[in-house]
Amino acid sequence: MDIGVILFFVIMVVLVAFFTLLHFVPMGLWITALFSGVHVRLGTLIGMRLRKVSPHAIVSPLISAVKAGLDMDVEQMEAHHLAGGNVQKVVSALISANRANIDLPWRQAAAIDLAGRDVFEAVQVSVNPKVIETPRVTAVAKDGIQLVAIARVTVRANISRLVGGAGEETILARVGEGTVSAIGSAGKHSEVLENPDQISKFVLSKGLDAGTAYEILSIDIADVDVGRNVGAELQSDQAEADMRIARAKAEERRAMAVATEQEMSARVEEMRAKVVEAEAEIPRAIAEAFNKGNLGVMDYYRLRNLQSDTEMRESFSSKDPKGSKGGGDIPL
Repeated sequence: MDIGVILFFVIMVVLVAFFTLLHFVPMGLWITALFSGVHVRLGTLIGMRLRKVSPHAIVSPLISAVKAGLDMDVEQMEAHHLAGGNVQKVVSALISANRANIDLPWRQAAAIDLAGRDVFEAVQVSVNPKVIETPRVTAVAKDGIQLVAIARVTVRANISRLVGGAGEETILARVGEGTVSAIGSAGKHSEVLENPDQISKFVLSKGLDAGTAYEILSIDIADVDVGRNVGAELQSDQAEADMRIARAKAEERRAMAVATEQEMSARVEEMRAKVVEAEAEIPRAIAEAFNKGNLGVMDYYRLRNLQSDTEMRESFSSKDPKGSKGGGDIPL
């Protein structure tokens, strides 16, 4: 075989081996750490590659920690990275806490990060309290006037309760609840408008930050607006409801009166029908009396004369002389 070909293959193998070594051994990162005063063994970096851990995610924060005067454990940092944590944020939080003289050990910072909270932001809020604003809280005083209040809550992160403690949503909900209670206990809405600080004092006395990851420093009422006159609206609605009830009862009585009248009319018609039926029996009775010989012609005429005399007397005694209340002639 030609020596040139053999030399070419040897060079290629050397190059492949060299680039493979550079992949497993980040020489640039190792040199950077060395000149930064951080001693990391090459075997440690190769082990990170084999465990599928990015050496940059560990060595870069390690350099920052060492420069800040912190004593870090590479194995703990790697374990936190494998657990899904953000090593850079944890190291930044530790550096910030160290500068602010806040006692924050590595295990606690790592636990806060793994709990899903931004540990670096928590340390910043612990050093520099932040203000959170509640949404518009609507409540009604005892005199029926509606008030709309907005509160600004100054909170500071409580590092010891970041794991397992409630967040900002709970703080806002509790402050809103306390505001509603404070306004609702006021006798007049003007008292709240004159002294809005009584809401702050009332809410602060409740200890609303218990069980939360924050410590409430102050509660300030930013704005109080007068809303609707709920008491007057309720009275108006009640009066309208009473009027509807009265109308319903009147309609019920009217319906009962109409039903009673219809029932009486039906009874009168029934009685008239019976009278007509009885009058219809009279000619039959007279005809039957004639046939049996119980009634003569003279008796019949005397009966007619008696009937005419009765009708005449009734016409004289009636107020309306033209009207006659008699039953008329007895038909044959």
